Amino acid sequence: MSRKGLAAGGREVADFQEQYASWQRKAEQASGRIPERKATFATSSGIPVDRLYVPDEQTADATQYVHQLGFPGEFPFARGTQPTMYRSRYWTMRQYAGFGSAEETNRRFHYLLEQGQTGLSTAFDLPTQIGYDSDHPFAKGEVGKVGVAISSLEDMERLLANIPLDKVSTSMTINAPASVLLAMYIVVAEKQGVTADKLSGTIQNDILKEYVARGTYIFPPRPSMRLITDIFAYCSTSVPNWNTISISGYHIREAGSTAVQEVAFTLANAKAYVDAAIAARLDVDVFAPRLSFFFNAHNNLFEEVAKFRAARRIWARIMKEHYGAKQPKSWQLRFHTQTGGSTLTAQQPDNNIVRVTLQALSAVLGGTQSLHTNSRDEALALPTEESARIALRTQQIIAHESGVADTIDPLGGSYYVEALTDQIEQEVGEYLAQIDGLGGAVVAVEQGYMQREIQKSAYQTQMAIETGEQIVVGVNAFKLEHEPRPELLRIDSSLERIQSERLAHLRNTRNSKAVQEALEALRNAARGSENLMPHIIQSVRVYATLGEICGVLREEFGEYQPSVW
Repeated sequence: MSRKGLAAGGREVADFQEQYASWQRKAEQASGRIPERKATFATSSGIPVDRLYVPDEQTADATQYVHQLGFPGEFPFARGTQPTMYRSRYWTMRQYAGFGSAEETNRRFHYLLEQGQTGLSTAFDLPTQIGYDSDHPFAKGEVGKVGVAISSLEDMERLLANIPLDKVSTSMTINAPASVLLAMYIVVAEKQGVTADKLSGTIQNDILKEYVARGTYIFPPRPSMRLITDIFAYCSTSVPNWNTISISGYHIREAGSTAVQEVAFTLANAKAYVDAAIAARLDVDVFAPRLSFFFNAHNNLFEEVAKFRAARRIWARIMKEHYGAKQPKSWQLRFHTQTGGSTLTAQQPDNNIVRVTLQALSAVLGGTQSLHTNSRDEALALPTEESARIALRTQQIIAHESGVADTIDPLGGSYYVEALTDQIEQEVGEYLAQIDGLGGAVVAVEQGYMQREIQKSAYQTQMAIETGEQIVVGVNAFKLEHEPRPELLRIDSSLERIQSERLAHLRNTRNSKAVQEALEALRNAARGSENLMPHIIQSVRVYATLGEICGVLREEFGEYQPSVW
C-alpha cells in the first residue's frame, strides 16, 4: 500500500510510524547478518513482492495495528518472531524419525539429511519413553515398534554415529525420562569432542500433557516438575543453546481437542512450568528464552493460521504483563509444528498427501520455526522410506515453488484471518481464566478438568463424522469398494533378542563399582534438593542404563497412578 500522504496528528499514527521505521532498521540489520534468499522477490508474472505489507496510516486499520499486530520480530509478535522471517531463511525441515534399532534409525537420519532435511527429530519406542530397558518384561513386544530403542549410552552412540552434533540440531520427543536422554546426548557429544555449550536442539520434556493426553508418564506431577526445573537450571549455564522444553499442544489436539483448547491448555501448562521455575528461584529472563512450543496442524487452513498467530500474541502478553519478563526473547513463542496424525486415514492413503500439504501450508503461513510433515501411510504403519521422502518433498515444494515464503505473514490484514485470530485469543483467555480459578494447570490436571474438556470435544467430533455432518473423504463419503493395499514397513522381530544380548554384554563388561557409586549418588540427590542433572550425566557416563537410572528415581519418587475421569 502507499507510504505517501501521512495523516496529521494522532498518537496511534505516530506510534505506527515510529515502530515501522524501527522495524525497517532491524530488518536491514538482520538481512545484513543473514542475507535474504534473493536480492529481489517477484511473482511468476514479474510483479515485485515486498518484504512486508501493512495498512496505510490514514486508515482505521492502522490505529489498531501496533496494539494488535505489531511488526515481525516485535511485540506482540502476531506477525512472526523474526524481522525478516522466511525471506532470509526457511523454517527447519525436521522430519520425525525412529524405528527398530539405533543403527536402522541412524541410516534413516543420514538418508533424510542427504535428501535435504535440515534438522533431526527422534521418535523413541514405548519402553524408552517410560523408562524401561529393552530386556525388561514390560518391554516385551514393544521394542523398536513406535520408535527407536535406546537403553544405554551405547545405543545413543549408535544412533548418532557420524552425525556432527556441533552442526546439526536434534529434537528428541521424550518426556518422563527426558533428563536421561539429554544426558546421553551430552556424553555422546563429549566423545565427539563437542562441548555442551555448542549443542543445539530440543527435548520435549512436557510431562503435564502426558497426564492430560498421552500417557507416557512415570513419576507423580510434583517430582516430575522438579526434574524439569532442574533441566532448566542446568542448561541455563551448561547447555545454553538447548531448548529445555517443548510445551506440547500436539498431543492435546491428537487426543481430540479443538484448536482453541489446544492453545489454551498448552499455554496453561506453560504457565505452570514458568511458575515452578520461578518458585525454584530461577530468573524468568534466564530460562524463558529457551522455552519452545509444539503445535498440531489440522485441515481447516485459516483457523490453523489464526491459531498460530493468536498463540504468539497471547504468550507475549502473558510473559510481559503477567510475569514481568523484560527481555524480548522471553516474550517470543517459538514453535515446531507437526501435521495432524489423527486426521490421516487408512482408507485411500494417498489422500493423506493432500491433507498434509494443506496442514503444512497452514504452519508456514502461521510462521512456524520448524515443521514435520507426516507420511501418507502413517495411519497404517511406520512410514516407508518412499513415504518419508514424499513428506519431506511436500515441505520443499511449499518452500521453493509456492512463493508463500517470499513475503512475511502474507495473510496478515485479512479481515477473516484477523477476526479469527481475535476470536481465538478471546476464547483461549476464557479457558486460561477458568484454569487459573482452579489453581493452575497442575491442579486442573489432578482434577481431570482438561481431560474432560478434551473428551467432550472428541466425542462431538466423532458424532459429527458418524452422522455425516463432517465429511472425511474416503471414510464416510467418496469411498472405494476395493481398497489397494500399500507396501508397509515391518520391524524386524529379532531386535528384542539382539537388544537383550547387548544389554547383558554391557552389564558384564562395564565398571560395576562406578555404576553403583553413581546410582547411589543420584539416589541421595533425589532425597534432597540438589540438582539431579550432574548425577544423571555421571550415571550415563559410566554406562548405567536408562532403566537403572529411572529405577532409582521410581524408588524415591514413586509412580503416578491416574484416576478414572
